Order: sequence, then C-alpha cells, then structure tokens
Amino acid sequence: MNEKSPVGEVRPSQLLWTYGPGALVDLPNLSVVTMGINQWEKDQCPPIEEARLLAAVRRVLGPQVDTLRMPPFHKSEQVDVWSAEAHIGVPVRPFPRWLRCVKCGLLSEYDVGLFEIKENRYRPEQTRFVHKACKGSKGDQPAKDADAVPARFLLACRNGHLDDFPWHYFVHNGPSDCKGTLRFFESGASLQTENLWVKCDACGASRNMAHAFGQAGRENLPACRGRHPHLDVFEDNCQEEARAVLLGATNSWFPVTLSALAIPLSRNPISQMVQDGWDYFEDLASEAEVAITVKTLKKTGALPGIDKHDPKSIWEAIEAYRSGAATDVVSESDIKGPEWEVLTHPNPPTDWPHFLSRRVEVPKGFEVQITSVLQLERLREVNALIGFTRVEAQEGGAGAVGGPGMANLSRTPPDWVPASQVHGEGIFIRFDEESLVKWEALQSVKEIEAKLFEGHRGWRNARRLEPDEEFPGVRYAMLHTLAHLLIRELALECGYNAASIRERIYADTSSSDPQAGVLVYTAAADSDGTLGGLVDLGKPENLGRLLNQALNRARICSSDPLCSEHHPGKDQSLHAAACHACSFVAETSCERGNRYLDRTLLVPTLENTTAAFFGD
Repeated sequence: MNEKSPVGEVRPSQLLWTYGPGALVDLPNLSVVTMGINQWEKDQCPPIEEARLLAAVRRVLGPQVDTLRMPPFHKSEQVDVWSAEAHIGVPVRPFPRWLRCVKCGLLSEYDVGLFEIKENRYRPEQTRFVHKACKGSKGDQPAKDADAVPARFLLACRNGHLDDFPWHYFVHNGPSDCKGTLRFFESGASLQTENLWVKCDACGASRNMAHAFGQAGRENLPACRGRHPHLDVFEDNCQEEARAVLLGATNSWFPVTLSALAIPLSRNPISQMVQDGWDYFEDLASEAEVAITVKTLKKTGALPGIDKHDPKSIWEAIEAYRSGAATDVVSESDIKGPEWEVLTHPNPPTDWPHFLSRRVEVPKGFEVQITSVLQLERLREVNALIGFTRVEAQEGGAGAVGGPGMANLSRTPPDWVPASQVHGEGIFIRFDEESLVKWEALQSVKEIEAKLFEGHRGWRNARRLEPDEEFPGVRYAMLHTLAHLLIRELALECGYNAASIRERIYADTSSSDPQAGVLVYTAAADSDGTLGGLVDLGKPENLGRLLNQALNRARICSSDPLCSEHHPGKDQSLHAAACHACSFVAETSCERGNRYLDRTLLVPTLENTTAAFFGD
C-alpha cells in the first residue's frame, strides 16, 4: 500500500479517546492500527500551552517531554486529494495482517501475496482488499476478484501487546510442519464461536473457534510474543497470558490520560502569561530578546494577549519567576490541589481568558451541607494521552502500581504527547467540612465504608493488585454519587447531551486543607460545550430544585430492592446501592468508570435509613 494513501477519517479528539496510537480503527472495508507518535509529523501538530498538565506528564514520562500537541487535522472540509494538505494525518498500517476471502473462505496473511489492495483516492472509505482470482466456495466458479476482510480474531495481553491470531498453531494443535492453506467457514445459522471453524486444505485438520476462549484457550494458545504493532517491535520475556479478543472489542485499547483545568496560577496577569508560556521565555537573556519573542508570539497567536504588555514589564516578570520571587505562584506539585485553591478562594478570579467565575448564594434548605456555589461561565480543560492498556483499564490513573502494564506511545521516550482542549462552563459546589466530619463519624457510615472497602479489596485481589491501595474513602463515594445524580438531572434540563457533561471530584483529606467539592461541567470539543444552558442552572432557585429532584429520585430505584441491597463484598464489585437505573452515567462523563457509588450515603433507602448525608 502506498505510504501516503488515505484510508478514512476520524475526528482529532477521537485520536485521544478511541483511536490513539496502538488502537485499531475499524473502517468499512479494512482494519488499521494507528502507529506510534514517533512516526507522526510533529510539525503538523499544533502546540497547546498548559504548564500544570505538562508538569504532571513529565512526572510520569520523564523530563524530556517539552510540549503538548494537538493531533494533525485538515483546516478545511474541501481538500484537493492531490494537494499537500490531503497528506496531513496520522500514519496507519493494516492490522490484523491475516485476511479472509468472503466467498471462498481463504485465510492467509496479506504479505503472502494472495490479496491485493484496491485504493480509492476520491473515496478513501471504499479502499479495500481483494482476493485475486477467487474461484468461489466450491472452486467451480470463473476466476474473479472477491472482497477480503480482516480476520476477526486477535491475541492481546495485559502488558499492552497485540498480535495476529496464531491460525496455523491453533488449527494444528501446536507447532507443525504443515504449510497448507487455511479456510474459515461457518457451520450454523448463528455466528457463535461454536459455529465457526478453521480447516487446513493440505492435511484436513480442523478446529472450532470455541477452543480459543476460556480455559480451553489457555491450553490451546501459545505464549505472548510481546508484539507492539504500532511500534514495529517485539519485547522479550512477556510473562502475561495471551488471550483471544475479537476485532473491534472495547477491551482491546484503553487510553491512559491526564487532565487539568486551565486556572490562573497568579494574581498578576503578566506573571500568569510568563508562567503559561515559560517554554518561550525560559532561555531569553535580555529585554531586547523579549521584544522579538513578543512580536513572534503576536504573529503566531500562541500566547493571546502577551502583546498588550510592554517588554520591560515582561522581562521583570521573567526575572522574578526565574529567581523564585513570584511568591503568589501556586504549587504545581499536583493537578487538583491548585484547582481547589482557586475554586475555594474568597475572591476567585472573575475575568481571565480561560476562567470566568461568579459566586452565588447557597440554595435554600441546603445551608447546613453546602458552604458555597460557584458559577463557572468560562473554563478550559486540557487532556493529554500518555499511554494505553489492553484487556483491562488501568485502575488508579497514570503511574499506578500494579495492574495492566501501560504501553508506550513511542519507540523512544517521547518529547511530546498528543493532547486536546475543550472549552465549556460548569457549576462548583463546596460542602461544609464540619458537617462532613460529623457525618463520617456515624457508625452506619463506617459500616458502609467497610462494606465498600471489602468490595475494593476483592476487586483488586482478583486483578493481582495491591488490595489495600487506591481506596478513595467514603467521602469520595458520597460526593461521587451526588455528582452522578446531578449529571443525570442536569441532562434533562440544560439541553446538553448527557455524555458531554463531566465531573471532577475534590475529596483529598490528606492535607491541612481537606477537600470536599464537586465540579460538574461541560466537556464537548465543539460549540456544544459553551451554550450557557448549564451555568444558568447554578442559580440558587434552579440548583435547589435540581438537588431536591435528584435526591428524591435516588430514594427509590426501579431495580429495588436488588439495587439497595447490593453488597460489593459478595461479588467483588466497586459499588453498592447503585445501578444503571439510578446512578450510572456514560463512562466518558465519569472519572472513575462508574465505580465507588452508593446512594445510601446520600438519602435513606430501603436497606439503610441512617447513613444519609442529606437526611430528612
């Protein structure tokens, strides 16, 4: 296949969440794997400025990471297919390499030469493979080309490896000298694995695909070869068990991301801009160099607003930041800590390019539980992709110990990572610390925490993780459940797609300033994130009504009593009284994948009436 042949289109944001490096893109007629970022054209990837997120990425991937960059994209919809802009995109390669003829069932590797590519530059989605001179299923039809589709089975392991299914090994029940061609056929009306067979034309050996899964799969499949098709490498000595997965299965690729809200780290606007664009100012040695840099930034638009300040003031801010004299700088030691400080400040910023807030009254009837409410009329979230896992998502976030191994995005330590930014609006609710401490001391709350911890230990034990690590606590579970109830309620009234509303939970109690807050905000990559419908619901009269409605709906679930009686310790799950009918939201909206939820902590339920933070 021509190296520059376009084969399809995806949105830039999908290259972070769905089709990033190492992921399979299931196109109409073929399947491809997105190659590592070492093969992307870095110059076509616009940079994104977000100092706090870049610092967090460096803590995981190393100090060599110098920028966050957006995936390459076409600046217009109408692109001449023969122009240079038509070649802008990310490199992909056909994978799996094994193809199946839809007429005769021939199963063979593409590299053998029995299949060829039919390109369509004007309709890239119609690019396909064909079986040359196919003679039909019975071998008695005139020779003609027939479509060939990717083989639907693959091998994957928890270390992020992905490989072609070992068809010859599988059908011959181990290593064999037989080099006969293979046929894939169906024996029943349904497409269950019991009805799918592979047969060797030369020796007649055949095998049912049901033998590739479960306990039979463990006995019949070879060890993992450590293959990373997006990097063209094989890693030695992978000890993880290789297991069969279906092409297009959701567990074949899980992104590992970091995200941060763009917040003002300094009260001085010039100092703030110097921090945001420190990569541009770090090596400057004089005021004259500052003037030249400012002119360049004005032309490129990389640091909006910097040209409004004179070079002398900027130089003074650079020297102050370099010497550490800027005492009003918030620490970059973590991501949510600085956000919490800004959101809970007595006088939060009311006018900043990416952060516009307004404090409003607490809804009537909630003065005991809620301390303050902040309407965020403008905010920006930046997300960075730092790796991925297969088979299982990585619990505990980036850098977590144990669990599935995070696969790399590049052959060598990367000097940049893919990132995206979304603009939106939100509502921040801060809860009363004194009320929370009294509630956490209740015996019934302690019993629920023990029940959740039992499920947490069982869940992590089943996945060979350290059982006592990463438990967020009962405070997090309560705030998390309330955020889910609010998201479900807001989606009914604000006009946004429910999947475009996200949550951010602040529940860290390890510092001298314990956190207890919920931020519900829009996170859409298009204009859907800034329509104004969400922030308007943060007004006291609207928010109070929505909170009452959300809590009232949570008292009785349509799945009760099964939902309210659910015990996480018995089935090693990470939620108690919560299900799709009452508390779950889209996984794109939840920062924990619908885990650590229990509406019993919020309102009285059929099972427990004494542990509710919002009691009668």
